[in-house]
Parts: sequence; C-alpha cells; structure tokens
Amino acid sequence: MSVLDSPISGTGADLAVHRVAGHIGADVTGIDLARPLDEATVRALTEALNRHKVLFFRDQQLDHAAQVAFGRQFGELTHAHPHEDQAPTGAPEILTIDPDEYAARYGEDYRAEQRRRYSYYAGWHTDVTATVNPPAASILRAETVPEFGGDTTWTNLVAAYEGLSEPLREFVSTLRAVHRFGGEEGPRNERYRQRVEDNLLVAEHPVVRVHPVTGERGLFVNPGFTSHVVGLSPRESRALLDLLYAELARPEYTVRFRWAPGSVAFWDNRATAHLAPSDLDHLDVRRTLHRVTLVGDVPVGPDGRESTLIAGRPFTATPAEVVVAG
Repeated sequence: MSVLDSPISGTGADLAVHRVAGHIGADVTGIDLARPLDEATVRALTEALNRHKVLFFRDQQLDHAAQVAFGRQFGELTHAHPHEDQAPTGAPEILTIDPDEYAARYGEDYRAEQRRRYSYYAGWHTDVTATVNPPAASILRAETVPEFGGDTTWTNLVAAYEGLSEPLREFVSTLRAVHRFGGEEGPRNERYRQRVEDNLLVAEHPVVRVHPVTGERGLFVNPGFTSHVVGLSPRESRALLDLLYAELARPEYTVRFRWAPGSVAFWDNRATAHLAPSDLDHLDVRRTLHRVTLVGDVPVGPDGRESTLIAGRPFTATPAEVVVAG
C-alpha cells in the first residue's frame, strides 16, 4: 500500500487519501480546508494531486476568502478568464460558474448555444488552454447544487496518451496545435462574440505535453479550445483530433463526481480534461460553483519546444488582498 493511501499526519486530524477509480481520482478525508495547513500537509496533498490528478473533499465550510486562502498555499492565483470580469466583490480571484448568470448577461440564445457546442464550462475541456500558460490547477467549490444530476467527470490525459499504439504516440509527439478561445467555430452569440473578438486569446501548444513535475507525457488537446493541428490539412486535422478526443473520453480513464453543498474538487489542469454536466438544461434547478486557479507554466513538448503565444496576454497572478466572506 502506498503512503498516499494511508493516514498522513495532517492539521488537527488524520489526513487520508483514498483512491476511487482505476486511472484517476482520490477522496481526501480528515482535513478542514478552512484552516491553515502545515508544510507536511501541503506537501502530502501536492504529492497526491500529482499521482491521482484530481482530489475530492466533502463537507467543507468555505467562503470566498477561505477558498482563496486555501488555494494560495499551493501557488499564485489568477482569475484565469479573459472574458468574465464580474468576480464577486472583494474576491477578484473567484470565477463563479452559474449558467443562469450567463444567460441573464448574454441572453437566452447564449444558453441555447452552449447546449450545442463546447465552451469553458460545457463539454470536454482543459481550462483555458487558449493562453500560453494555462492554469496549473483549479479548485472548484460547490455552493448550490440540485438534488440530482449535475455531476462532473474528469479524465486522465496521461493514461489516454499511454493507451495509444506506439506508432501513433510517436507521431502525435511531433505535432503542435493551435488553441483559441471559442474553439474551432467561435461563439455565435453576438454580445459574447464581440467580447471574444475584442480580447483574442490564441496559443500554439504541443499536442503532447511533458508534465513539469512528474515528467509524464499526456495528450494536450481538447474539444473546448483546440482549433486545428499545425501542418495538417483541415480534413486530416479534424480526423486526428476526433480520434484523440475519442481516446480521452474513454470511460476507463475517467472518474465521475457527485456534488453536494460544501464539496470541493482540486485538479491538475496539466494532466486532465473535464466534462461539465449536460443533464440539467430541461430542469428548473440552480447550480452555482466557485473556482480559483493556480498560475500555470508554459507547456513543453517531448522535443523541448515551449508553447508560443499568438494573440492575447499570458495569465498573471492576482495580487493578494483582503477578501471578503461570501
């Protein structure tokens, strides 16, 4: 049994990490995220995240300030969204995810569009890979969730890469792809399209990324943001991306999480993609979650080449300040 599956000395209690699926995911118990963590606990959680890719915590009593404080123990935070600037008052690091708020801001046609296409909150995606330094990790807290439905699924992009045949692994390891906010088609909603066009975010990344901590190789394409593979014809690019998307969505590489108020998910954005729910649009229910993200590094491919920025600006740290409860 690994040390990560055994009780570990934590802050005020015994922290334990329990694996929950074959390739990805672990439940963490015996910890209060609202309290400052000692160095041993931060180190243990970091090691668990590197191994399991996504960690789940239950029954946490966090407000905006406590969520921000928890995240800052693992690195610098950034709002990590180029087109959503309405953070909660006094909490600029927080991105609130609530489809009802988006519909109120951009109109019902925006909600209808999200039902048919990928975006930053619907469909398989790795958070904001349209920038040159996508978030290293994301921490999502549930405030209001329906009694049923609304689950989120994560997939292990390292496992998806390793599951390819050797010739295909070698081929995709030589490729690079363009990622843009809005994906291949771009948004149809006029108000939202204008925001995207006024603040373009486009980057070129390796199709296979080398994890900066573990050294693992993982696929680094996703339907939410990847536009096309550089150097291939449109038909070839589409066929290859569809194949890779099918691989990363294979059930054996995934874990599914049922939310409850106070649930927290902490995932490695460098080695995972996640799938937001699509089973609630016909129901009159509310789902409100809050996200903070850790500033990421510039991806590097197997050939040692870094990603390049085509349009927009890298994500930078949000200055630390007093955050109000919320």
